[in-house]
Amino acid sequence: MTTATTMKALNYIGPYQVRVEDVERPKLEHPDDVIVKVTTKPEAAICGSDLHMYEGRTAAEPGITFGHENMGIVDELGEGVTSLKKGDRVVMPFNVADGRCRNCEEGKTAFCTGVNPGFAGGAYGYVAMGPYRGGQAQYIRVPFADFNALKLPRGKEHEADFVLLADIFPTGWHGVEISGFRSGESIAVFGAGPVGLMAAYSASLRGASNIYVVDRVPERLAAAQKFGCVPIDFTKGDPVDQIISHNGGEVDRSVDAVGYQAVDSSGSSEKANIILENMIRVTRACGGMGIPGLYVPSDPGAADKASANGMISLSFGKLFEKASGSLLYLEAVNLANLLQGLSLSTGQCNVKAYDRYLRDMIIAGKAKPSFVISHEIGLDGVVVAYEKFDKREDGYTKVIIHPNGGF
Repeated sequence: MTTATTMKALNYIGPYQVRVEDVERPKLEHPDDVIVKVTTKPEAAICGSDLHMYEGRTAAEPGITFGHENMGIVDELGEGVTSLKKGDRVVMPFNVADGRCRNCEEGKTAFCTGVNPGFAGGAYGYVAMGPYRGGQAQYIRVPFADFNALKLPRGKEHEADFVLLADIFPTGWHGVEISGFRSGESIAVFGAGPVGLMAAYSASLRGASNIYVVDRVPERLAAAQKFGCVPIDFTKGDPVDQIISHNGGEVDRSVDAVGYQAVDSSGSSEKANIILENMIRVTRACGGMGIPGLYVPSDPGAADKASANGMISLSFGKLFEKASGSLLYLEAVNLANLLQGLSLSTGQCNVKAYDRYLRDMIIAGKAKPSFVISHEIGLDGVVVAYEKFDKREDGYTKVIIHPNGGF
């Protein structure tokens, strides 16, 4: 029986400051809860979206424990849990959902209305997403565990692949899915961070003819090129012109895997709408745009007042010009959702819609997303890892944390 009442956890202190601290160990709060030990193997991960909080670009307050990509071993169970047992290896979607609300019943678990009062959607360790401590810690409480925890085969096989089921592999797949992609089509992915690489990899698994990946970090572009993508360095010329020249015309689909902190060709000036504008330019009439990249309603570090309030300009006339007669489909943006135009879809990934199938692809040897992982560390190395990951230094692409190691 575990008697420790505290644990190590990575907490946000302020912009560009995180620290490993002793915090209260989570307890069972409801019969449907489980406590998961985020073991040396399995693990947690640093996500690109954690950097938005790390940089002070959200409303995150000091004391929040980061970490929404979590995997581990069930250590304690509430009396209402029926499908899990102690010792089970599980991975948790970053979405916290109750499985009971209307949105959950329709498969839209990213927009659960039962876990975060006044807001549609909950997540571990993320600003405004509910009271759920993140998993960059030694233990994590998982609510509604029968619904939220995906069981994995016992043992240690595929550990680095399975942890990516919590977010980036499903989110990359989701970006391709919501673009309306069909096998044989061409696609442009903007951003070669973890989600962008997973979107490009998903497009490859799904039979894309040509895959273009746009970024400026050589190591990331090289990673995309290794599985057959065409790397596009946006510092060497207009990426849209480069893609159209190589493809012999516009692409069928495009994916935004960057979000609101996109930069211009200089790499030093933010331009929140540049990816969206490039997608409109590069995607053919009647094609589709998928936007899993993060956009927020409030950005304290924005370059202008409109962006600070989550308002980003968009060439809607050009969108309309490329009309297909299909509805503009939006899950999480406040735009006129009945305007007809080039197909555009956005919103957080409903991880449970994909994770079971992607798990089985990994088990069958059909997918191995762990190629994206560049570094594995203990909690004692997290502070430095955040600094290097944020600066895109030393090849930092995806960082895996082993919270119960390194002490």
